[in-house]
Amino acid sequence: MDTPAAPPPGRIRIAASRPPLAVRARAPLRLGLAGGGTDLASYAETYGGAVLNATIDRYAFASIRPREDGCVVFDACDLDREEIHPATATLPDSRLALHRGVYERMVREANGGAPLAITVTTSVDAPLGSGLGSSSALVVALIEAYASYLDHPLGRYEVAHMAFEIERIDLGLAGGQQDQYAAAFGGINFIEFLQGGRVIVNPLRFSAAVVNELESSLVVCFSGRSRSSDSIIRQQTDRLTSGSADALEAMHQLRHDAVAMKQAVLHGDMTALAAVLERSWLAKKRTASAVSTEQIELLEALARRNGATAAKVSGAGGGGFVMFLVPSERRYRLIAALNESGGQAYPVKLTDRGSESWSLAAHS
Repeated sequence: MDTPAAPPPGRIRIAASRPPLAVRARAPLRLGLAGGGTDLASYAETYGGAVLNATIDRYAFASIRPREDGCVVFDACDLDREEIHPATATLPDSRLALHRGVYERMVREANGGAPLAITVTTSVDAPLGSGLGSSSALVVALIEAYASYLDHPLGRYEVAHMAFEIERIDLGLAGGQQDQYAAAFGGINFIEFLQGGRVIVNPLRFSAAVVNELESSLVVCFSGRSRSSDSIIRQQTDRLTSGSADALEAMHQLRHDAVAMKQAVLHGDMTALAAVLERSWLAKKRTASAVSTEQIELLEALARRNGATAAKVSGAGGGGFVMFLVPSERRYRLIAALNESGGQAYPVKLTDRGSESWSLAAHS
């Protein structure tokens, strides 16, 4: 790929009055345990939403290095896509929307509108569209990297809210708000979405025994298909705004289940947790016709024959990862059965750290 001509000298800012550094950042992916969908503005602004989610040991990564050729390079390793642009304040020709959105916002708000000559390299430990909040985690990781590179400190609420604005307002992507806050804060959180855009993150604290039991009882399996959540979310929104009583009742159930799930997890009650997960899955399928698929239903049936007590997609649905609750003694057999059938099943490791960044010498 040919390198474009550099813009006029004196207009590029490499970094703010300090030695060139490479900066790295990461943000965790998450499992949506309960309440997903009630964080959509079409519901939360009227009724208030509530979500329970937990971050896992899969991450979105971002790194930034300075360049001396007056270019911006986006290298999305997991997508096998690289773009090279002249360093300008806006990058209208970029097809990597998330990279472009964060770059343009940070140039505008953290760099006085001056463009940056940098290489931005990213990767994600799960496919986009996995249902693990990977797109929002990537945006959060990118914001963390830019904030560190430009010495522009941001609190966790600020990082999450900026990520939400970039995705939903700047780029016009459909979706809710839970993923950005999960990635920024990390851990197991009960998150409330109130009228006027207010968000309250309530971190839940557990004994080691409860965390160990939850980890030992969870299995995730990739359904073999990544999906764009846009169409499902737009259908959910359309049904709510058109006054569908069934969709509204299902959303109310999902919000109630987030509260019930919080109590079950706090008490380490796997039986109650399974009951809430089951109820939520049935309610979620009522919010949009494409939430479940034939492949998801086949995986669910196989899992139940091998000991699973509950199942639910993580995220909007239509594909991505399905999570199962299973007695810990049967977890290994469940994973083996799902993998033998052609699935991609894994145990789960929960994490309690949110997004973070670190710096290193540019030559390392």
